[in-house]
Amino acid sequence: MSTHYPLPLKLKLIHGFGAVAFGVKDTGFSFFLMIYYNQVLGMDAGTVGLVLLAALLIDAVVDPILGNLSDRTYTRWGRRLPWLYAAPIPLAFAWIMLWSPPSGDAPSALGLLGIAVLVRIMLSACEVPSVSLVPEITADYDERTTLFRYRYLFGWGGGTVMMILAYTVFLRGPQGLLEEGGYLPYGIFGAVLMVASVIGSAIGQHHLVAKLPDEKPPPFSVKASFSEIKEAFSERAFLIFAAGGLAAYIAQGMTFSISNYLNLFVWEFNETALKVYPLVLFVSVMLMFVIVGPMHRKFGKPASAAIGAIGSMIIGLIPYGLLLAGFWPEVGGFDSTALLYCFIVLGNMLGIVVMISASSMVAEIVEAFEERGGRRAEGAFYSGNWLVQKCATGAGIFITGQIVALSQLSANSQPGSVPQGVINDIIWMFGGATVVLALIAAFWLGRFPINRDDHEARVAAMKLRRTGGSAQGAVDAAPIKP
Repeated sequence: MSTHYPLPLKLKLIHGFGAVAFGVKDTGFSFFLMIYYNQVLGMDAGTVGLVLLAALLIDAVVDPILGNLSDRTYTRWGRRLPWLYAAPIPLAFAWIMLWSPPSGDAPSALGLLGIAVLVRIMLSACEVPSVSLVPEITADYDERTTLFRYRYLFGWGGGTVMMILAYTVFLRGPQGLLEEGGYLPYGIFGAVLMVASVIGSAIGQHHLVAKLPDEKPPPFSVKASFSEIKEAFSERAFLIFAAGGLAAYIAQGMTFSISNYLNLFVWEFNETALKVYPLVLFVSVMLMFVIVGPMHRKFGKPASAAIGAIGSMIIGLIPYGLLLAGFWPEVGGFDSTALLYCFIVLGNMLGIVVMISASSMVAEIVEAFEERGGRRAEGAFYSGNWLVQKCATGAGIFITGQIVALSQLSANSQPGSVPQGVINDIIWMFGGATVVLALIAAFWLGRFPINRDDHEARVAAMKLRRTGGSAQGAVDAAPIKP
């Protein structure tokens, strides 16, 4: 069903809406989970980081199998829809358990591991089939970027809604983040939003994708699954993407998971600042939505990713450098917060450009692999992307846990009372990790070997082969520029 013409706005909106569930999960794991289990339930930050990393590594082994199963699903509703209808309900129940441990107290390390693994597997069963629809829907280089723009817009939109509700309703004020009572309603609301997002998007796309696949795949087997996964992951372009994407996603996971520590203890945000913070992040998403298309058209996806990684790193660290040098306004005041927000908007905007560029690159690998191996494997490659992202996010959260532990920030700390030496240690460790990860991401993503011309020539050649090389086939194969 892959098309090579501009897609209707309705389809972009409906497809993008399915990413709200990912935004809800990402906000919860990245912004609130560490501080909830560490500062509220009293678990050691290093232990929490290690457990969440282990959960992601376990889940990462499962993800490629889910992607392979999705590629092999053969029903009258197509390959992806059955997953999108079946997975959201168990995901919702697992999500609620994460924010309200069955014992009522801090779970054991194994208990947290089990809940976290269940949440991530169920979310993979939603996200991998959903994002695997992108290369099926369109082969156009720029339209794929557009679909990911909408996915990221809705993903961040869902995350922003949850952050606003957290800071204004469920976990109101700096002390609200440190009290247990608001986390259960936060989890329940997020669960409902996840179900509505995934099932609503599936229903909206049903008439487009609900059909028998063109070819019936062979039966699933674990051995064949891992053999195909190994073959897909040996694609050179995927390995280069994975090296750069791994660093970029680790940086994102670390930045998000440490943000509440930075906001509360370094910048001493008051209640108003915390309420405005989600809106500031969403402004950066809106700016990204405007600039990423022109960047891809002018520089291409690899160069855009490299520019975004370096630019985001420099802009994001300037406030911390000025603070350590003594040239920053007094923290906690209006001038400090407003100025910091300006840097956050620009830095986060470029950071998301990196994520969209990397995700969109994976779609081009699908045709390169099809040309070499004779079959499409959207699910395998996007589960591979998901594997890289999850491992990296877990590593980022793990790094945050180690930064907090090494800085000797005590549990139940209060904003404004943390020793300056502890604050300085957090800043130096966070800044050093940010620089290293940004340089690695820029180096590898900038070397991604498939550019626009390569992709369009490959798609045209494949289309000509399918049409027998006819003149009309050559006309049909010509890419349509938006």
